[in-house]
Amino acid sequence: MRRKLFGVILAVCIGWFQAEAGTAGFIKSPLSQMKLIEDSAELDCEVIGNPIPEVQWWFIEGEEPIETVTQLFDGAREDHVRINATYINHATSTLILTNLTLNDTGVYECRASNDPDRNDLRTPPKVKWIRSQANVIVFEHPVITTKPDVVNHQNQTSATLTCNLTNTSFIIKGHYWTHNGKTIDKSESTSDKAFIEHTIKKIDYHSAGLYTCVFRTEPEVNATIEVKVLPYVGAYKHSENANEKDKAVLICVSHGYPLPTDWSWYKLGKDESEKIPIVNGTSDKYEIKTTPNKTTLYVKDLDINEDMGMYQCQGTNEIGSASDQIQLRVRSQLAALWPFLGIVAEVIILITIIFIYEKRRKPDEINDGSAPLKSNAATNHKDKNVRQRNSN
Repeated sequence: MRRKLFGVILAVCIGWFQAEAGTAGFIKSPLSQMKLIEDSAELDCEVIGNPIPEVQWWFIEGEEPIETVTQLFDGAREDHVRINATYINHATSTLILTNLTLNDTGVYECRASNDPDRNDLRTPPKVKWIRSQANVIVFEHPVITTKPDVVNHQNQTSATLTCNLTNTSFIIKGHYWTHNGKTIDKSESTSDKAFIEHTIKKIDYHSAGLYTCVFRTEPEVNATIEVKVLPYVGAYKHSENANEKDKAVLICVSHGYPLPTDWSWYKLGKDESEKIPIVNGTSDKYEIKTTPNKTTLYVKDLDINEDMGMYQCQGTNEIGSASDQIQLRVRSQLAALWPFLGIVAEVIILITIIFIYEKRRKPDEINDGSAPLKSNAATNHKDKNVRQRNSN
């Protein structure tokens, strides 16, 4: 509710200001930033006024009286400068600096004006433009010594990773470790130590990946250590069933780091020592689709004699290879009819039994189901009436 109320009040104030005020005014100014070489920086500027002001960006290098001032445009500095601006209700402009170098260090100025004569060079520009400045300071990457540079699963089953921040004037306010971009639990610290370490108790495809030590400085600095293992290759399903003349889909996936750079499929012989390579595109029979973490084999127009059997998928990275197997079972086209024929046979047998049973039933068994005979009392009553008439 407070945010909604604040938004309403801000909108009313902006509308009132635009309706009543003639001069431009900042509602958001750019903030100074410290970055490393090859980083990116974004500076935001928002201005209100009636009419809506024009916004420009300028770069100021050096100090008075020998400072140089250059206007920045979208695509400047070999397309390393991008400017995104909108003029709806009020003016907003964002200056984006990409792939920073030491030469990008300086003062960046947001200028705004809604004066109709703002671009008239006969009048000093300071009278017609309001200004807001921010400093962007670009630093070289500090030296962070890492040990080991790369961890290889073939050489060890556990490892201790270390980072040492050397030759730097940065103030360290803490540090932490990440694994594949996610912060490792209990690795965060407010210590100002320049030497930190992290222990991997078991190296496998779960723990493999990119480990980054991050020092909380201004700006943050980091270094990365690679932990490499053999690829883990597993079949999505170890047994697949399909009907003759249909298409079978066999899938294998991979985990770990680095992911496979090459995938292979094989059709295994009866003793599984014979491996027949399956090459994509050699015939219409097979089709293979692969990504770094997944491979899919399509076997078309299945033949019960030729295609049934064991298939092997194999993934290879720079450390080595791993594989898994899938058994393909092919059912005859008539296989689906057998359950139906079995049900029909059961129904026929049941009807035959009922028919034979009805034919062999005894006559008295048939009377058991007929209507009951009239009682003897009614017959005796008729005889009595006859005797009475004779006596009269």
